[in-house]
Amino acid sequence: MTRTELIKKLETERKSRVISYATGDRPPFATKIAGDIVPLLGNLLDGIGKVKKISLLLYTSGGDMLAPIRIVKLIRNHCDEFEVLVPYKAHSAGTLICLGADTIVMGKLSELTPVDPTTGHPFNPQNPANPQQKLEVSVEDLNSYLLFAKEKAEVKSEQMIEAYKLLVEKLHPLSIGNAYRAYRMARLLTERLLWLHMDKEKDSEKIKKIVKEITGDITIHAYPIDRDEAAELGLKIEKAADEIDKSMCQIYENYAEEMKLGQPFHPNELLAGKEMVEINKVGAYLETTNTSYQFTITGKAQKIIKNNQPTIDLNFESQSWVKKS
Repeated sequence: MTRTELIKKLETERKSRVISYATGDRPPFATKIAGDIVPLLGNLLDGIGKVKKISLLLYTSGGDMLAPIRIVKLIRNHCDEFEVLVPYKAHSAGTLICLGADTIVMGKLSELTPVDPTTGHPFNPQNPANPQQKLEVSVEDLNSYLLFAKEKAEVKSEQMIEAYKLLVEKLHPLSIGNAYRAYRMARLLTERLLWLHMDKEKDSEKIKKIVKEITGDITIHAYPIDRDEAAELGLKIEKAADEIDKSMCQIYENYAEEMKLGQPFHPNELLAGKEMVEINKVGAYLETTNTSYQFTITGKAQKIIKNNQPTIDLNFESQSWVKKS
């Protein structure tokens, strides 16, 4: 079956309109959730119109933390019921999108993650492995350092000022402030997304628990939250029946084959014995049964001599969304 046929089949099974959004995570063609899909998503939704239920099939390793609330609100304006279908990964910003859904449909492989943003900043420290780059800073790393000083090194409260001084010697205060601002933003976004479908007053304790776990207590950024644990957190989880799980995974596998997800990359695969080739790769998909938007990366790959050694140069000339149908 073609991917369009698979999406149609899933629509029948879910009794909904399905929008599929998949971002690739295979370097150097990896992509992330970003706000640039909002106008494209708007076009797809205008084509669908106001309907009873919309299902967003989502595969992603994360991305821009502000994009999810825009995506969720836009979709919710076009339906009475919004659900997210997770065949495999809906990490980080993908988890935020899930938090804004009435129901999260998860299969055997499905996983969410904590929302623990890492931040870039002009005053972040240099990357020792590449002095031209700045390291990203996570507020959970900062918090873990201070907890280590207090709990494991048994630094007394009145002496914690010295631990702070050591931290500021390594990290600029503005860099620390920026990381903490990102942490506060993650908490706020998590809460606001839950408010879209939960009662602020009646569900206040449940909301607090979810926010606390998702943005703080689970301190490993890529920690996989499966459907059982997601349900224990208080999220409304539907365990996908075998047939639904199979349909979701078939669509994911189609994307995985197209984008070669999970496969190591080497530039030689592009050249295939030639001196120079044109690059035309798709790094993300946003589509319905009627329309497909593909994030297309074009450029050239060619053999060159650098420092008296043969190497392969990748030059990306264009990266943009292209409407295919």
